[in-house]
Amino acid sequence: MVEFGIFWVLVLVLVVVVVFAGAKTVPQGQVWTVERFGAFTKELPPGLNFLLPFIDRIGRKVNVQEQVLDIPEQSVITKDNATVAVDGVIYYRVLEASKAAYEVNNLNQALSTLAMTNIRAVIGELELDAALSSRERINSQLLVILDGATQAWGVKVHRVELRRIEPPANLIQAMNLQMSAERERRAAVTKADGERQAAVMRAEGQKQSLILAAEGRQQAAQRDAEARERLAQAEAVATQAVAHAARDSGEAALRYFIAQRYVEAFSALAASPNSRLVVVPMEASAMAGGIAQAMELLRAPQAAAPPGSVPRV
Repeated sequence: MVEFGIFWVLVLVLVVVVVFAGAKTVPQGQVWTVERFGAFTKELPPGLNFLLPFIDRIGRKVNVQEQVLDIPEQSVITKDNATVAVDGVIYYRVLEASKAAYEVNNLNQALSTLAMTNIRAVIGELELDAALSSRERINSQLLVILDGATQAWGVKVHRVELRRIEPPANLIQAMNLQMSAERERRAAVTKADGERQAAVMRAEGQKQSLILAAEGRQQAAQRDAEARERLAQAEAVATQAVAHAARDSGEAALRYFIAQRYVEAFSALAASPNSRLVVVPMEASAMAGGIAQAMELLRAPQAAAPPGSVPRV
């Protein structure tokens, strides 16, 4: 009986060992591969799985979560022979664990080397200014290249990000000097434009001033001409009146008109404050005779008027 009990204990222990040897618990986020006599047979999803004990064994434990891989820093020469230091990161995920385990020996190293090679190829086709300002375009090109190249490994590349594209210190200093010179040039151009616009505005103001002055002189000349025209009209009316008086009253009325104008002109000449000496080239007897004839002309109508009438002067 003792020997029989020991036998069943050994059988139970063997069953337990076999069960534990065939049962495998795969954690979430991983996929394990199963190898039978060294050959791949299947994949084990997350959870409890059973294998043939002592025949099947676990081959590779593949992480199928999205992973981040650093791209080591490297020196890259641009199209215009400028050297820049570049590094970045790759975001990828394993979609087929068997391919990632058996199609490539070291997945992370393969991805890193592939990324470094293509970074040199993409940036080498760009000049320095374009490489510094076209980071998004470079990322997109690298994503397309790496995603296409890693499909055979069962890997999906989601994003490629370049963290740093940095020229050497001497080149950065030269770029700063160039930027300062460009700012100074823009400031000089802006100042020149301002001065030019100010000069144009001043010239425009002077032009408008000259135009307004010319228009003022033209209007003054028009008013002067109108005044002279009205004066000429008045002179013409006066002359016509004198002509009518001379026709009606004869030569005596004309002499009276001339004598009156002569006396007015002489009075104005004598009343001038700038006159110290007045030389009159005329005969006093002739002027007196003209005045006397004018007075006779005035008396004649008064003598002919009836008594009680008011003489007109």
